[in-house]
Amino acid sequence: MIPVDIFIPCFVDQLFPETAMNMVKVLEAVGCEVRYNGNQTCCGQPGFNAGFKDEACQVAQKFLRDFPNEGQRYIVSPSASCVGMVRNSYPALLGNTPDEARYQALQPRVFEMTEFLVDVLGITEIRGARLDGRYTYHDSCSALRECGIREAPRRLLDGVRGLERIEMAETTTCCGFGGTFAVKFEAISVAMAEQKVEHALATGADYLVSTDTSCLMHLDAYIRRENKPIQTLHIADVLASGW
Repeated sequence: MIPVDIFIPCFVDQLFPETAMNMVKVLEAVGCEVRYNGNQTCCGQPGFNAGFKDEACQVAQKFLRDFPNEGQRYIVSPSASCVGMVRNSYPALLGNTPDEARYQALQPRVFEMTEFLVDVLGITEIRGARLDGRYTYHDSCSALRECGIREAPRRLLDGVRGLERIEMAETTTCCGFGGTFAVKFEAISVAMAEQKVEHALATGADYLVSTDTSCLMHLDAYIRRENKPIQTLHIADVLASGW
């Protein structure tokens, strides 16, 4: 059994708990021994992005306590955004502090779900996964630019029976969410969501899939408001379908 601690982000915990359960389902199916620490909270990204460095540092310190180096367990999350925060922003919070060494020991063990499956475990197909239809894929900014994730989710999705990929135009363009950006610059954020959805619709896809629920929540709000004929799905929900 492969020892895995799961980190469930705020968005998933509060709004999409079924995505968390589906990630557990997939991890257990490929031979992982999954553990969940119910004391976990946030990665600190909202405070950090809003400029509250001291408060974000406290959250980062709590993250270290919630995920100790016990047994060198992997830490896996269904969010590239949160993984990117831990990997790339924690040094600014924890560097030159008593927690720096603990963070340096933890950082190499933190993975987004698809890169863990493909790059660590060497898995490119989830046995039994099936979803009929066509999908197009949205590369979230955090996955692509912060974590370097592009091929892993596509390889896993292409292994789902009944599912066909159709790439949209400008797949790497931001969806417009960007955390507080969507609040501070609402009109620009909505226009970016519109552009992304229109590119997805132009493919004729049934599903718009991504690694990040934050992007999908933003896009789905536009889709629902405008009554567009496409469904958003987190990749964990796709991989857990049909079995």
